[in-house]
Amino acid sequence: MNTGASTPLIQVRDLEFRYTPDASPVLRGVDLAIGRGEFVALLGQNGAGKTTLAKHFNGLLRPTAGDVLIDGKSTGELTLTELARRVGYCYQNPDHQIFAPTVEEEVRFGPDNLGIAADRAADLVTRALDLVGLTAHRAKNPFVLGRGQRQLLAVASVIAMDPPAVVIDEPTTGMDLTGAEAIMKLLAERAAEGRTIVVITHDMDVVAEYVPRVVVMAAGQVLADGPTHDVLRRTDILASARLVPPAAVTLSDQLSHLGVGRRGTVSAIAEDLTTWMGDRRARRV
Repeated sequence: MNTGASTPLIQVRDLEFRYTPDASPVLRGVDLAIGRGEFVALLGQNGAGKTTLAKHFNGLLRPTAGDVLIDGKSTGELTLTELARRVGYCYQNPDHQIFAPTVEEEVRFGPDNLGIAADRAADLVTRALDLVGLTAHRAKNPFVLGRGQRQLLAVASVIAMDPPAVVIDEPTTGMDLTGAEAIMKLLAERAAEGRTIVVITHDMDVVAEYVPRVVVMAAGQVLADGPTHDVLRRTDILASARLVPPAAVTLSDQLSHLGVGRRGTVSAIAEDLTTWMGDRRARRV
């Protein structure tokens, strides 16, 4: 699925990948197109192939067969630096990519490494820190920050490189509700600005609330690809991928006879009930 009219920013064609020549394929016949400004979630159990697929988007892995194109160019024709300019990547554990002695230096490393002019790099760092709410911590050692703040720092480090696409592996892991909402709202805003955002996640509630398109994977293949609230109602597909639909999705379907639409959050269900039934009756339900 690709909602853009122009060439997809990320395009995967009949992708196969094996970690060694004699190993079984981890990815098999994967086709996928992601347009500019799309916000997409890769869903599936551990071992489904989500992270392996995403690592092909910026050249961390290269296809055994098939092809991956970024902005119309095969990753085989682009250097890692050229790919880093196009697709930023945040690891599941932020501690795997944090190394600098201060927050500011951590965020500054990417722009400097890409050869971005000093004045522009400084502006990008300032904006990235402001976006994730870490401006007040710029002189601190990253490892005095909490787990959620370190995740935001990892995101800021990628945003500061100003790539058109960002891939984030498990963006809400280790975060409380407030932190999870903050990072998902930030990613949604980036997508609204025209950036392509791909998240790898097990958090079905977050997906239902924030992400408009999902790709479901199992055993190295794509089982479904489409609008989130359509795919999350494909019980056959979810069962094949060993996924459970969010409670709010199931509940909204069960309450459809009371005027509830296809919702992904309890608060949205409550709003529908209030609209159709009035506040007092909605409270009873």
